[in-house]
Amino acid sequence: MDLKYTKMLISTSRWMKCNVVLLVFALITLFGYGCVAADQDPLNQEEAISPAPDYSQDFSWVSKPGVCEKPVDVFYVYPTIYDGQSPLNMDIRDHDLRFDAQHLVDIQASVYSESANIFAPYYRQMSFAVLDPEEDMFQNEYFRIGYEDVSRAFEYYLKHFNNGRPFILAGHSQGSMALIILMREHFKNPNLQKQLVAAYLIGYSVTSQDFKNYPWMKPATQAIDIGVIISYNTQAPETTGSPVLLPGAYCINPLNWATDEIPADKSLNLGAVFFSDTNSSIEREVVNYTGACVDKKTGALVTTPPDELDGGAFPPGVYHKYDYAFWYRNIEKNVNARCKNYFEQNRK
Repeated sequence: MDLKYTKMLISTSRWMKCNVVLLVFALITLFGYGCVAADQDPLNQEEAISPAPDYSQDFSWVSKPGVCEKPVDVFYVYPTIYDGQSPLNMDIRDHDLRFDAQHLVDIQASVYSESANIFAPYYRQMSFAVLDPEEDMFQNEYFRIGYEDVSRAFEYYLKHFNNGRPFILAGHSQGSMALIILMREHFKNPNLQKQLVAAYLIGYSVTSQDFKNYPWMKPATQAIDIGVIISYNTQAPETTGSPVLLPGAYCINPLNWATDEIPADKSLNLGAVFFSDTNSSIEREVVNYTGACVDKKTGALVTTPPDELDGGAFPPGVYHKYDYAFWYRNIEKNVNARCKNYFEQNRK
């Protein structure tokens, strides 16, 4: 299996710069997902990993409000934006990468901003260059470096910024991967379970095995249940080969917030939102853009958009980079509904 990853640009976010030749079920955690060619040894190219972020410093936060005006927080983790081979983890001091991370906050985390204060740490995420399709990515030593940053940032957030407010976890791709591990390792704590409004772990697979092995991780089954996980991976009918869609993947439909296979018509789509690559402004918004249904056999969220869209490094029909864009206004409304229900349930 020979996978080469060089440069790719994902339209709505500049997320990545990997031009990938995907010959297999690909190693991902995110968007482009790459691994070095077989004749390259990333360890021989490794430079010293940059210092761990100091989360007592504003420099280590992509977003950290000075004043928290909302009664709920969101702890958001951005997807992969780094494709370098030396070092093998992102240096958060890099100006261009800091811009890319901020851009992702603007075009993804903004869906939560009507309801929640946005906290988003920089973290030393793993590069596309060390991804290996034969490896459990959750055990990858470079992924673990990035995850440990996210874990420390979350602990610092709880101790110094949260002040007892309920919170949402949110991410995409590698960001969702980090939050899956965070929930596995931290959320056995009943106090954290009680504070959790919901976890939007979009663009990677939360599986039936996760729910079995970690009973505090619970799937959402309707529009307003709380303390639950929302997850899906968007693709066209009959599409195969998505590197983010794992066996046993759980999926909920963001148009009707159901997990059955009944199709949700495009009339339920409150608005797909497509952002500019350069200034994070909205380029176009389309009400009733496309419908969707859950495919229980594959765990995919299936849709047929009206536009011919560039899927980046993914196989044709895998709409990974549009996981937020297609359903933007529905997610925004749902976040508000779950927050309201959280306070209603906790007043009883």
